[in-house]
Amino acid sequence: MLFITHDLNLARRICHRIAVMKDGRVVEIGRPEEIFGHPRQDYTRNLIEAVPGRMKRRTRSAGISREPVVTVRDLQVYYQEGSNSLFSRGKKNHVVQDAGFEIRKGEILGLVGESGCGKTSLSKAILGMNKEITGKIEHFSSRPQMIFQDPYSSLNPSKTVGWLLEEPLRARGKLEPGRAMTAADMRSAAMEMLETVGLAEEYYDRRPSQLSGGQRQRISIGQALITRPGLVIADEPVSALDVTIQAQIMELMQRLQEEMQLSYLFISHDINVIYQMSDRIMVMKEGKIVEIGETEEVFSHPREEYTRQLLRES
Repeated sequence: MLFITHDLNLARRICHRIAVMKDGRVVEIGRPEEIFGHPRQDYTRNLIEAVPGRMKRRTRSAGISREPVVTVRDLQVYYQEGSNSLFSRGKKNHVVQDAGFEIRKGEILGLVGESGCGKTSLSKAILGMNKEITGKIEHFSSRPQMIFQDPYSSLNPSKTVGWLLEEPLRARGKLEPGRAMTAADMRSAAMEMLETVGLAEEYYDRRPSQLSGGQRQRISIGQALITRPGLVIADEPVSALDVTIQAQIMELMQRLQEEMQLSYLFISHDINVIYQMSDRIMVMKEGKIVEIGETEEVFSHPREEYTRQLLRES
């Protein structure tokens, strides 16, 4: 088997040999213990240093308040299973059960769990995108925004970067007529956001197909932040990126979180990414939140066997 991945930890666990590729060339090849223990090339060393891990010191967010930006109580998220009966609405299948938590101002709350456990369904309910819910979701800040996993599919390929950055401002003007901006104001805001996410003004007239994966994700981050939300939900925002770009995007998100006093719900299946990003961690399994606590406490003294299993496999 030729197994292709940007996940170095995964390659280390399952591969007999690893080939490292850069700019169309294989620059190094060897057994995992050789590649990770004694890398010969600078590029290989840079890749290994960028891999998220618990040996790296995590910087806690500054200025976390006890005030919540959102509270969730007794939340059930479900979908209706079809029925052939004229008198029955069908069975409710729950994908999130009895969820209860809060996200505090200035906090990064990490949400971790395996694929299909209900992480995205929970986030869509908080955003108001999923109406098949019971329970209570209460917001204490402006409308939350989302950073998606795959910026290539979430960005309209026919539009320019400038148009894409201005679209949230146009949408806000339609929802809140008093907040409408002139075309010049929106262009100025888009130019400022390009600088904020680390891109030059020349990108304003480019299209998504002309950008790298990391640049596209910077535009997605800019779209989420341009309306200055209090809460941002980041759904696997770095899982589609190679480790060096992943590290850059994580650093950017942490910097902007501090500068703009944001709160994040940061979703990932990679518990090492969650460790580096989060102040608290929420562990989800089969639609239920099984553990929640301070990052260091959860990693040092996990209460649930499922959490211990995630830590062993990371």
